[in-house]
Amino acid sequence: MYDVIIIGAGIIGCSAAYCLSRYQLKVLVVEQGPDVAAATSMANSGIVHGGYDPKPGTLMADLNVWGNALYPQLCKELDVPFRRCGSLVVARAGEEEALRCLLTRGRANGVPELAILGRDEILNREPNITPDAAAALYAPSAGIVSPWEMTLALAETAAVNGVQFMFNTRVTGIRVKDDAVQAVETEPGPLSAPVVINAAGIYADKVARLAGVERIDILPRKGEYLLLDKDLDGFARHVVFPVPTPVSKGILVLPTVEGNVLAGPTATDVQDREDLSTTREGLAAIRRGALGLFPGLPLHKVITSFAGLRAVPADGDFVIRSSAKVRGWIDAGGIQSPGLSAAPAIGERLAGLVGGLAELRPKVQAKRPPVRRLRDLPLADRQEWIHRNPLYGRIICRCEGVSEGEIVAALHRPIPATTLDGLKQRTRAGSGRCQGGFCQPRLIAIIARELGISPLAVTKAGPGSEMLAAYLAKGEGE
Repeated sequence: MYDVIIIGAGIIGCSAAYCLSRYQLKVLVVEQGPDVAAATSMANSGIVHGGYDPKPGTLMADLNVWGNALYPQLCKELDVPFRRCGSLVVARAGEEEALRCLLTRGRANGVPELAILGRDEILNREPNITPDAAAALYAPSAGIVSPWEMTLALAETAAVNGVQFMFNTRVTGIRVKDDAVQAVETEPGPLSAPVVINAAGIYADKVARLAGVERIDILPRKGEYLLLDKDLDGFARHVVFPVPTPVSKGILVLPTVEGNVLAGPTATDVQDREDLSTTREGLAAIRRGALGLFPGLPLHKVITSFAGLRAVPADGDFVIRSSAKVRGWIDAGGIQSPGLSAAPAIGERLAGLVGGLAELRPKVQAKRPPVRRLRDLPLADRQEWIHRNPLYGRIICRCEGVSEGEIVAALHRPIPATTLDGLKQRTRAGSGRCQGGFCQPRLIAIIARELGISPLAVTKAGPGSEMLAAYLAKGEGE
C-alpha cells in the first residue's frame, strides 16, 4: 500500500516525486520504460524558455515563468549544469511586427528584461548569424540544461529520500470504487494507493481513459534534430529562433550545456506513438532552417540525428487538475514545450494538489551522492581521484573523456544504469564524435561485469534491444 503512485518517470513525474519526497509519504513511480527520461524527456531541445510565447492567462504561461525562475537554485542544489545563455527570436525585414507581438505577450506573462535588438547588437551577440537579420527579441532569462541530467537528478534525490521506482512496468488498468482511486493495475499485479498522479506523457490520454476521468485529448507530434560536433562550441552563443509559425517555434539553433550545437526540431503530427525515426525530408528541412539562421554552419560536422515525440494538447494548454469524477486522481497531461521549463513549477503544483487529498508532514530532505565528472575537474583533483581509485585513470570513452571509474559509479548509483542508453545518459560515454563506435564493446563488457549478467543480455534500451542480437540469432540457428 502506497500513499501516492506516480505513473511516468519523465521530467514531470520525477519533478512530482522530488517535491513529494520532502514529506512523510510512501511514494512509488511506475514507468513502462527501462529507465527515467526514457521518452519525451530524453529527446528534446533542452531549453529553459523565457516564457514570452504562451498565451497570457494559461497554465503554460504561468508555470513557464515560475519554473524558469526556479531553475538556477534548483540546479545548484541538484548539481546539474545550467546556463542562462538567453534567447533571440530573429526577424528579417518585414517580420518586425511579430517581435512586437511576442514582446507584448511576454511582458503580460511577467518575463523579465525583454528587449528588441537592432541588427548591430544582434551581430555583436551572434557574429555568425545571417546578415539578413533586421531585429530580434532578446530574452536574457532563457537558458539551457541537459534534460537527461535534470530528470535523473530529480529522480535520484527522490530515491535517496525514500521514493521507490518500478521500471519495465506497463499500466493495464485503474481500479476505482465508490468514485475513488483504489489501485493501479500492472502486468506484475495491482498496486494500491488512494492518490494517483497521471504523468504518462504521450500516453496520458490513454491512462486517463483507464480511470474513467475527464477526457484529455493529445496529438502526438514528432520533432527531428541534428547534433553537431563539440568542436563548434561557441559557434552559436544563444538559443536562436526564427519568427514562429502557428504550428511550432520553427527550426532553431542553439548550444548545449555539453558544448555541442543542436539544430531542429521539425513538427510533424504522427499516429504511431513509438515512431522515433528520422526522415530524409525532416533532416533536409532542418538543414534549410539552420542555414537560414546561420549560413556558415558546417553541417558536415553533424555527428548524429534523432527524434522525439511531444504530447500536444488539443486545446493548446497544459492539463493539470484533480479529477471531479474520481477522488484521488490527478492529471498532468498535454505537457509539450515548454514542459521542461515549467517542470519544477509543475512538480510544486502537483504536490499542492496531493496536499488537498492527503496530509503533508515535512521531513528533512537528503541530497543525492555527488556526481564526479572527471573531465570537469582541475588536473590536481583528477590526479587525486586516480590515486584513490585507479579506474578513474582508465579512459573508456575517448571522445568525451569518460573514465571506467565514472562508468562503474553510474552502474551503482541510487537509480543505477542498466542499459547502454542509461549509461550514456549518466556519463556521456558514447555521446561523442564516434557515437560509441570505439567504446561500445568495452561498455558492454563493463555493464556485464558490474551487473553480473552475460554480455548477451546487455541491451541498448531494455528488453528487445539486446546489443548482441545478431550473435544470438546466429547461435540459435546453429
